[in-house]
Amino acid sequence: MSNNGDDGQPIKRFTPPGFIEYNPDTQLIFPPALRKHEFKPLAFGNKHKKWYRPVTLQQLLEIKKTLPSAKIIGGSTETQIEVTFKNVQYSASVFVGDIPELREYHFNDDHLEVGGNVTLTDLENIMKDAVKVYGARRGQPFAAILKQLQYFAGRQIRNVGTPAGNLATASPISDLNPVLVAANAVLVAKSLDKTTEIPMTKFFKAYRTTALLPDAVIAYLRIPVAKEKGEFLKAYKQAKRKDDDIAIVTCALRVALSDTFNVESVTLAYGGMAPLTVAAKKTAEYLIGKQWTHPETLEGAMNALEQDFDLRFGVPGGMATYRKSLALGFFYKFFHETISQLDESEMKADTQVLGEIEREISYGKRDHDAALKYAKTVIGKDAPHVAAMKQTTGEAQYTDDIPVHKNELYGYLVLSTKAHARILNVDPSGALDMPGVVDYVSYQDLPSEKDNWWGAPNCDEQFFATEKVNTIGQPIGIILADSSKHAKAAANLVMVEYEEMPAILTIEEAIEHDSYFQYYRYIRKGDAAKAFKECDHVFDGVVRMGGQEHFYLETNACVAVPKPEDGEMEIWSSTQNPSET
Repeated sequence: MSNNGDDGQPIKRFTPPGFIEYNPDTQLIFPPALRKHEFKPLAFGNKHKKWYRPVTLQQLLEIKKTLPSAKIIGGSTETQIEVTFKNVQYSASVFVGDIPELREYHFNDDHLEVGGNVTLTDLENIMKDAVKVYGARRGQPFAAILKQLQYFAGRQIRNVGTPAGNLATASPISDLNPVLVAANAVLVAKSLDKTTEIPMTKFFKAYRTTALLPDAVIAYLRIPVAKEKGEFLKAYKQAKRKDDDIAIVTCALRVALSDTFNVESVTLAYGGMAPLTVAAKKTAEYLIGKQWTHPETLEGAMNALEQDFDLRFGVPGGMATYRKSLALGFFYKFFHETISQLDESEMKADTQVLGEIEREISYGKRDHDAALKYAKTVIGKDAPHVAAMKQTTGEAQYTDDIPVHKNELYGYLVLSTKAHARILNVDPSGALDMPGVVDYVSYQDLPSEKDNWWGAPNCDEQFFATEKVNTIGQPIGIILADSSKHAKAAANLVMVEYEEMPAILTIEEAIEHDSYFQYYRYIRKGDAAKAFKECDHVFDGVVRMGGQEHFYLETNACVAVPKPEDGEMEIWSSTQNPSET
């Protein structure tokens, strides 16, 4: 311990054994041993799960030929969702992140070739260079890709995600896929026996289904440059927030015009309007040969778009009217942005739709003096949340912060996979054979039938389903094991046999089947019937509301500790109200 003589405070100096003390004046270099490291192929696992890491494209193709169903792992962002939240399991996985051939890119005269496994962060930089190499006009496809990438996910995702993974996932709301379709890009897939070129316009077949052969991998993409004159390509996206969010509707729109402004070719690719990335075919057919600068062309195209995307009420994803409005609005914006770039256009562009709308980051401030003149003993004075100081300083103890007790078990719920069904049989034997599993608990293990009901003020919900389930995700039982991983794995092995029952989806169907909610309360204030009779005007109608989305603010967990006296149970829970449903 020594003193620097500045502020009288001692400075602790410690040199860990085996490490060279850092000197700020020393230039840091990348360790030569790591620079010379050679990646070698790896294979390990057991009969349940195997992992492979090839380091050449040839090795990858040989593995794919032998194991066509093997899961290709690039950035693993989508795979983690499948494994963690959808309980999808893969018997063989192949990591392709260390194959140099899949990360190459080449600038050619009329197209750019980019490897399928470059990271999205690297793809951003490649697109920036492409715009410089080909110029603003010819580089429009790359500028569109760059724009979509900048609003896609967070930097952590872009650092590992890849275009091949995005394409193979075939998400119907992908930001990149519409651009590749509109740009007439070509996907080059390789298998051990052959190389296949697949136009992006024919790549997506159905929901999460592509034209990629089982034994093939996405090697690279061939993205054409735009024409120097008369071709326009723009990309658009609308999400609930501009950055780091999935799209409600996304699209890429391309049109090629002759010298007289007649439409020679057009591609209008949309995401979020169907189960797959889809082109507006009727609109494209209508536009071919039309004079782009005529107002009638815009009106006819908008009418055709309504036919292409005639979303009905109750469509998966909801917001049918809003999504349809976005699809038409994007085309309207694209039309006028192209008109504004035509020097001799007889039609004037709508300047209100040109350019991007940028909104500054929301902020707020509190006026501490606003209520001073009305302040009473309690009312009108600042009163911080009772736990605010502990929560903001990190002192607050949450459920997961509680030290593990001796002989503590972890519970994982066995949840219904059916929306409405009778439970014919539950067989937990496969789960109970798993190492670390202690027991399976259901309603049959509770002291009495009434103990399986809870909720305030009426006991209106069951802890565990008994004879039937009413929703997907309804608890049927719980597995107890010595670790959370063991409990989760065992819960997936509990076999539940169902007899599916018809679902009641509307109020009319509920009335027809005499299906009413039996736990209810009346709230009465005044005489509603009399009020309607005395009204000057009464409007009758029906209002229907589509799907609702809930953003989960927090997870819930609890620790239950038996006490030695009088059968007491001490429960530490993260819920805000343990007595409410």
